[in-house]
Amino acid sequence: MAPELTFRTAEQTDVPALVALVESAYRGDASRDGWTTEADLLDGQRTDAAGVAEVIGKPDSVVLVAEQDGELLACCHLERRGDSAYFGMFSVRPVRQGGGLGRVVLERAERLAREEWGVAELEMTVIEQRADLIAWYERRGFSRTGEFSPFPYGDERFGIPLRADLRFERLAKAL
Repeated sequence: MAPELTFRTAEQTDVPALVALVESAYRGDASRDGWTTEADLLDGQRTDAAGVAEVIGKPDSVVLVAEQDGELLACCHLERRGDSAYFGMFSVRPVRQGGGLGRVVLERAERLAREEWGVAELEMTVIEQRADLIAWYERRGFSRTGEFSPFPYGDERFGIPLRADLRFERLAKAL
C-alpha cells in the first residue's frame, strides 16, 4: 500500500527545496524526465529564493506543498485577488508527472480557494506556446480567455527566452 499524500502550507524553511522542485519541473535536462518542461522555450531560471520567499510571506497568499513520507513531490501557489484566486508555481517532481499527482494537487488548490477563501474563479497565465499544458488545463475545466500579456523579455529572473514570440494567455475556471 502506497504511503498517503499529505498537504501543508509552505514555510520559509521550505524555500530552497521549493526552488529546486520548480526548477527541476521546468528547466534544464532534469525537466525532460517529465512532460512540463519549458527547456525548448526558455533557458536560465524559472524562479529564485527571493521570489519564493516573497509569495510565502505575502498576505492573501499560500504555497501549498504535497509530500509523501516527508518527500516534497509537488507545490502550487495561490493568491487571493478579490473574487478570484491566482494559481501559479505549479510544479510536480518530473519522475512523478503523468500519474495523476498534478490533478490531485490542482483539485486540492481549487477546494482551498473555493471553501476557505470563497472565491468564484481560479485564474492563471500559461505561455501560449505550451499547447500540451493548456490542453491539460482545458480537460480540467479551464477555458482560454483570449486575454494575453507579454513575456518579460530582458528580465532574466523569469528565464532567458529561446524564441521571440512568447506571451502569456490567461486561463480561467469557475469554481
